[in-house]
Amino acid sequence: MNRRDFLLTTTTGAAFASLGAAAAHAEMAMSPGEKPVSPMQWTDENGLTRFLKHDTDPLNDEFAKYPRCPYCGMMRQMYSHSRHLIVYGNDTVDGTCSLHCAAISLSLNMDAGPKAIYAGDAGAEGEVKPLADTAAMTYVIDPAKPGTMTAVSKWAYADAAKAEEAASKGAKTATFEEALTLAYLDMAKDTLAIRKRRGEKRKQMGMEMPSGN
Repeated sequence: MNRRDFLLTTTTGAAFASLGAAAAHAEMAMSPGEKPVSPMQWTDENGLTRFLKHDTDPLNDEFAKYPRCPYCGMMRQMYSHSRHLIVYGNDTVDGTCSLHCAAISLSLNMDAGPKAIYAGDAGAEGEVKPLADTAAMTYVIDPAKPGTMTAVSKWAYADAAKAEEAASKGAKTATFEEALTLAYLDMAKDTLAIRKRRGEKRKQMGMEMPSGN
């Protein structure tokens, strides 16, 4: 190697080493939100999924473990006919009061696909409705009957015959996927109505808006 090539090689190597050290130093100085990680890695470490409970037996003592809907604060046992329980693929669980709030959970937890979604059987006997797997349930969409967190009820039935009977007066039946799509389509107007109603209740109760962290 002649002197010129030697100088070019050593100078270039030193330059790359210097740039590498500078980049490493700059990354160490970054806040967690600035570091060059993928969106999936960032949400795994910082996203809402980390607040969900790991539960390998979610149907046992359901109301004790998931008493309130985390998105609206409703007591789930009071709305057992419309409640949902989502079991994600990583064994984290989210219990909601309704399909409306289940739709919120599914949209927020994009990296944890659900392996099972349960809903209260609106057609079952008894005050507290049992859960059933939505994959085998029939939803009844009834614009004439307000639902939980929505102006249009979307209740699930384990017995298809009972669902057909409930839908015989102007309502319609749907699969879970169809009902979920309708929940998303209704989300805008339902959210506006809920925000207005809760704002009025806050004023009546003399409650201030929640402060930021």
